[in-house]
Amino acid sequence: MDQKLPELIELERIIQAGAPLLEARSACNIEFLGRHFPVYVLSIGSSDPQAPAVGFFGGVHGLERIGTRILLAFLRSLLGRLKWDKVLHHQLESVRLIFMPLVNPAGMWNNTRCNANGIDLMRNAPVDSLEKVPFMLGGQRFSARLPWYRGPADAPMQVEAQALCDVVRQELSSRKFSVALDCHSGFGLQDRIWFPFAHSSQPIRHMPQIQALQDLFSQTYADHNYLFEPQSMQYLTHGDLWDYLYLQTAAETDHVFLPLTLEMGSWRWVKKNPRQLFTRAGMFNPNKPHRLQRVLRSHLVWFDFLTRAACAHQHWLPSEDGSTPIRVTPA
Repeated sequence: MDQKLPELIELERIIQAGAPLLEARSACNIEFLGRHFPVYVLSIGSSDPQAPAVGFFGGVHGLERIGTRILLAFLRSLLGRLKWDKVLHHQLESVRLIFMPLVNPAGMWNNTRCNANGIDLMRNAPVDSLEKVPFMLGGQRFSARLPWYRGPADAPMQVEAQALCDVVRQELSSRKFSVALDCHSGFGLQDRIWFPFAHSSQPIRHMPQIQALQDLFSQTYADHNYLFEPQSMQYLTHGDLWDYLYLQTAAETDHVFLPLTLEMGSWRWVKKNPRQLFTRAGMFNPNKPHRLQRVLRSHLVWFDFLTRAACAHQHWLPSEDGSTPIRVTPA
């Protein structure tokens, strides 16, 4: 571990503090310029393979440190609550939580969007759009010296991307119900919850389930500031990892796997502090301490909601035929 990567230092402190309730393992190890970076997977909650699960992912793009930092804040909150919150202990008996907070440690250490090989992990999956994608932004194979590089055609996925896919298959999509949330920043003035597809403007099969989750959140927290939309409403891309994993799951099983992306609207941070434009990381992360603190706490409600919604999914999730489940009524 390198002392210049505080997020990894903090993650290993959380792992130590959370043992034995918080299980941890290394999904892979990344070597870069003589340094070795573990890619950790953390888990807590039910050991029942049939229990619903929620996966939280961050740091896929090394420049977007805020995604990792909000997951570390959530983990610290969970560990603090475990000391006194009996309701949380009861909840974790019925749901499993998976964390992969720092998928691309070499990119974060190097302050780049891509990984150590110059490849954008979120353009690296073997999924090609049949529709027109934005030039370069949608993924390119010209050169690793240019942004949004997908990697060579027909080459295996990068180690970090493959590790993420393995974790999703083992821990999430193998269950009858699961949700994944990938934390990013760098687009727009408003926080968005994106869902597939990124490679196509066609709606996904599980749109009724996505809509039910959105409605449930809006009914529970009417004053939230998230905009729910398919990523394709903004732009299309090749190689999206979540499209790839969703398509595999939908083709092979009848499981409900809902991959979501929290896309934090970093443009408003730049709008309030234009000097951030002069640093590479400034476009993607809040620099002012008070603004960082606000961001770190502002998404905890959404994270906690996802865990509760997964735990009680049978009470709100529409069935495949579109019928409405039986609602829980107060005594």
